[in-house]
Amino acid sequence: MSEMAAGQWRIVLEQAHEALRTTVEGVPADAWERPTPCERWNVTQVLQHATGDQLAFASAINGGPGPTEDPFAPSGRIDGDKLADLRAALDASARAWKSVADDAPEVPTPLPQGKLPAEVGAVACALDAAVHAWDIAVATGQPSPLGAELARPLLVVARQIVEPLRAYGAYAPAIDPAPEADEVAALLSYLGRDPRVTA
Repeated sequence: MSEMAAGQWRIVLEQAHEALRTTVEGVPADAWERPTPCERWNVTQVLQHATGDQLAFASAINGGPGPTEDPFAPSGRIDGDKLADLRAALDASARAWKSVADDAPEVPTPLPQGKLPAEVGAVACALDAAVHAWDIAVATGQPSPLGAELARPLLVVARQIVEPLRAYGAYAPAIDPAPEADEVAALLSYLGRDPRVTA
């Protein structure tokens, strides 16, 4: 990922975590069961999936506890504070990545690819948080949490890791972006999401 300066992945990860946290905090009380761009999943299920994925990255790095349920089969039920588990997962993920050297050549990940260079693994973790922040924002009528500055490095890494993940159902087939597509639209299209979708 020559487009990024050494250690810049930390900024990308922090921005993606903040995007997910802020978007979830903005979900209206009556919106948790709304459908999302993730086929078959409502807002609560996307939250559960995103929470589980952050825990999975943290667990892969430091051996701590992983998700308590399958992130790819979210129940849609969260008892009590819907934000508590996400905040804990984002904190665990941030702590785990803090222990990784900027230029570590091999970092364990929960992805089928296994160990990846720090800058790729961390931005893969950020990609997961950011795109699900967008899913939730679209479903709940919030502004997009994605800007060009964040989308640019996410797209670079997405093009390195996503193709094998489509076979697992993690991403839908890519959509051809419109000729005038900006970085955000190009990213969403590559991940199988229609950037024109609104709540």
